[in-house]
Amino acid sequence: MGGEGIPQLHKIWHQYLRRFAVDHWYRLAKQRLHWTLPKLGTPEQCERWSNLMPLLTWQLWLGGEIAVDNPLPWQKSIANNLTPGRVAQSMPGVLAAIGTPAQPPLPRGKSPGWTEGQLPCRRISYSTVKKGTAKRTKQLSKSA
Repeated sequence: MGGEGIPQLHKIWHQYLRRFAVDHWYRLAKQRLHWTLPKLGTPEQCERWSNLMPLLTWQLWLGGEIAVDNPLPWQKSIANNLTPGRVAQSMPGVLAAIGTPAQPPLPRGKSPGWTEGQLPCRRISYSTVKKGTAKRTKQLSKSA
């Protein structure tokens, strides 16, 4: 007999309130995590970069426990429950605390560079797809 009716307001208000968290996550991902900054060449690279955004967000949420608030001069200090943006701001201190398993790089002298006559490969250029107005040809009706 058709689709379902309009759901009751008291049943959907929780989902409506969740949209604010999603909007703030998109703002964090685009501005602080530079989601839209890189100009990637293939759709696969774009998909891999987009798959990193939730992982980075989880690292910022989980890193809030060991992060120390380091506010900028115009920011108020937050004693506990740091936001992901504040954790990203204090990430140099977090990285210094956990360290790295990698050894520091060793100086090796001047790089030999490109061999004589070797040219770099050009990046594949894709044409821009533009949405335009469709030009319709008028069919003239033949008069009898």
